[in-house]
Amino acid sequence: MRLRHVPIAKELIGSNSDLIIDHQQDGVYNFLEIFHNDNPIHIEIGMGKGQFIYTMAKQNPHINYVGVERFDSVIVRALEKVIAEPLQNLILLRADANDLQVIFEPKSISKIYLNFSDPWPKDRHAKRRLTHHKFLKQYQTILTNDAVIEFKTDNILLFEYSLEELSNYPMDIIFLTRDLHKEQIDNVMTEFEEKFSKLGNKIYKLVAKFKEEQNG
Repeated sequence: MRLRHVPIAKELIGSNSDLIIDHQQDGVYNFLEIFHNDNPIHIEIGMGKGQFIYTMAKQNPHINYVGVERFDSVIVRALEKVIAEPLQNLILLRADANDLQVIFEPKSISKIYLNFSDPWPKDRHAKRRLTHHKFLKQYQTILTNDAVIEFKTDNILLFEYSLEELSNYPMDIIFLTRDLHKEQIDNVMTEFEEKFSKLGNKIYKLVAKFKEEQNG
C-alpha cells in the first residue's frame, strides 16, 4: 500500500497526547485509568481514517473504544475528527499490531474489530495478515473469555483464508455471511466499505470466539 506523506501528521500527534497515544516503547497501558472508568473496551486494529470506530463510539457512550493504526499519515485523519469533536470514550493508538501483548493487559479487551485489513495476497506474506494464527494468539491473550472478533472484508480470498485460520485455531464461528448488506441492517460502514459496496462488491463478514477449552 502506497501512502501519501502528510507533513502535519507528527506535529498533530505530538501535540494531542490526551487524544492519541504514540506507542514508541514497551510497556502495558492501564486503560482503566486512561478512560477513568471500568466500561468494556473494544478495539479496532487497522482503523484507517477512523470513520467506523468514531461512529461506534458516538453511538455507544457506555463502551470504551481504542482505534489502532500504525501509519502517521492515516491515523492523523482520524485524529482530526477527534480534535474537531472529542469523545470521552474514544482514544487513538499509533502502534503496530505486532505489539498488542505489550500494550494491552491480559483479558482486558471485550471485542476486536478487523475491518478491511490488508489482504497481503502473496503466500510469502501470509504471516502479515491480521487473521494469521500468530495474531490470533495475541488476540486470545488480551481478550476476555466471552469476547468476540468481528471481521469484514470485500476480498473473498482473504475471507476464505481467515475462515480456515480461525476454524483451525480452533475458534467457533458464531456468525457468517457472504453478502452482509443483504443480511444486516444495523451495520456501521468504514470508508473502504462505502467505496467497495458502491462498486458492487459483496461484503463478507464473520464473528468468532475462542473455544472455551482454549481460553483457559
